[in-house]
Amino acid sequence: MAGGEVQLGRQDRSNTAARQARSAEIRDGNTFVCSEHERLHLAGFRTKLQGSDVPHLQAYWFPMRGPVLDREEYIEQEYFFRVYRERLMENVPSQEILKTISEEILATTRLPMAIDFMRAEILHSGKISTAMFRLPHYFAPFQAYVISRAEEDESRFEQLTALKILESEARYRSTSASMPGLFIFQLECIARNRLGYSEGLKMMAADPLYSEEWGRWITRLAGSLGERELAEIVYGASQHLINRRATTRSPGGAAAPKTEEPAPEKVPTALFGDQEGRIAKANIGRDPLYFFAALQRQLSYPAVPRSNQAEADENKKLPPFLEARLNKIEQRLKITEMEAKGGIDLTRFYKQPDGETPKFESMP
Repeated sequence: MAGGEVQLGRQDRSNTAARQARSAEIRDGNTFVCSEHERLHLAGFRTKLQGSDVPHLQAYWFPMRGPVLDREEYIEQEYFFRVYRERLMENVPSQEILKTISEEILATTRLPMAIDFMRAEILHSGKISTAMFRLPHYFAPFQAYVISRAEEDESRFEQLTALKILESEARYRSTSASMPGLFIFQLECIARNRLGYSEGLKMMAADPLYSEEWGRWITRLAGSLGERELAEIVYGASQHLINRRATTRSPGGAAAPKTEEPAPEKVPTALFGDQEGRIAKANIGRDPLYFFAALQRQLSYPAVPRSNQAEADENKKLPPFLEARLNKIEQRLKITEMEAKGGIDLTRFYKQPDGETPKFESMP
């Protein structure tokens, strides 16, 4: 760290205030505030992180929560991810893209400096995710995590899809993004592309757009996703459940007869609104993708971009009526082939002398 190696030894009580004051370090362009315990924790893992081949390892140990950027920063990020993806599709090397695109970005933002750092990192390690993890004051941990999963050697997650996801996310951040909307978008990205829930939720919890209450709730979510449905979890943390419990009580204070409701999440206030809760309640027991689609239709939540391979496979499917016609044509061709080989033997379909229909076991 900038203050040098952490010195371990006996400290007088008179130096407690000075030691706590030195625990907050502010570096140029990178605000890093931590406690003395966290400084010792990072110093202990410094040797493990040096020379590691896993680009996102250091963020797993201690993902930092950066500040919320200005709107112009997210607008330029959207342009950067879009142009980067388009030029990769034109087979332009990443080094050349990062070298020329910094001149197109608005100079009043901090993105050109971040691009220069990414270019230096890709020349050194061949990846840009390591540079994004080292810029937690500018890139959100989830943004760096998505790119890192696409850059893994054995990953089936395409880099073009990752850039398309970050482009859509930056567009949503620039248009007054809400915490429930961003949560649904990021969770759908993890679910559709199989990015890993435990690590992905950890990166989501450190996003600067979420409040401390949201961060704690997302951290606890990793242990309940396998036991309960997502729609049920959202319904339990929504204002709609609180309103239903308030209206189903009788004037005397006793609970009126009602259907069994899931226990509400132990949070001081509801994290999701009334409309999100109603949509979640209607989708309990259904495919989570239907839940995501309903939120996108009703509340204008951003849609998660799909991979090019998934879109190509979907386009290859034949319409149902055309597939039925092809099946009929196939059956007629089989009958024609049987007639050409010697005709169709219909005697096996005749009734037996006793009047019973022949069974399949007796057929030759």
